[in-house]
Amino acid sequence: MKIFAHTKWDIVPVLAAIAHLAFNIYLIAGFETRPLWVSALLGAVYALSISWNINSISHNFIHTPYFKPKWMNYAFSLLESVTIGFSQVYYHWVHMRHHSGNSDRPNENGETIDLLSIYKYGKNGEPENVLSYTFLSFFRDDIGDIHQAIASKRPFEAKWGRIELICFIAFVSLALLYDWKAAFFVLPFYYLGNCLSSLNGYYEHLNGDPDEPIAWGVSSHNSFYNWLWFGNGYHAEHHYRPKTHWTKLKDFHEQIRLEQEAAGTHVISTCHALGFMAKENRPHEELPHAG
Repeated sequence: MKIFAHTKWDIVPVLAAIAHLAFNIYLIAGFETRPLWVSALLGAVYALSISWNINSISHNFIHTPYFKPKWMNYAFSLLESVTIGFSQVYYHWVHMRHHSGNSDRPNENGETIDLLSIYKYGKNGEPENVLSYTFLSFFRDDIGDIHQAIASKRPFEAKWGRIELICFIAFVSLALLYDWKAAFFVLPFYYLGNCLSSLNGYYEHLNGDPDEPIAWGVSSHNSFYNWLWFGNGYHAEHHYRPKTHWTKLKDFHEQIRLEQEAAGTHVISTCHALGFMAKENRPHEELPHAG
């Protein structure tokens, strides 16, 4: 029986997701046996791992589900929900809205199709400030509205999303019973991880062009970043062809490179989370003049 829907290379993100869950368990289980400073370092790694998983393993799974048997995709969705700390089904719905709007600007009623648009809470047609987007996005999702929107068209998916939430709550409850001090210690790092994911998303679209499909996203072609984040750097390419498998994004970039250059697709030299350091994002007047 064929297990993987696209390529056997998908075993890599699958194993990475399992390792991520194991790390989360270790973070709690080993808390009392290690110095506080070591737990703080591991907490920072945990925060980074949340953003890494959301924007690579989880994100790719949404667009190109890894398994051929449906039950295996549902099982992996559940595993990911417990690992990253929210329902993969709900994330799928929000992310599809993201691709429907492609970080669109508000309409005449001040509304955006994309609930994650960097322009949604901006002013005068400008992107929102990076700090408010990074630290407030975590509080802006309305789980009730998301659930109802899914339930209106796909009742079983909505029920599965609720099961995913219940399983995550059960996981947290077990952590509290095992070591409540460890669970509360990890909590701020969980929030920080979601903030890092929002920061990542911000620079995936800052200086993108919401009106030009081939330039909707912002790319980073850094080889190490794309190796570690399973092709997430090819974000403009991804928005242009969302169903392109993560293993084929580099080749797809080469196919459309000249078209991207002609359209002015924005490319940064850093990974997205460090977009504030990218020289390509500095105002033109701050850039050193040639000669």
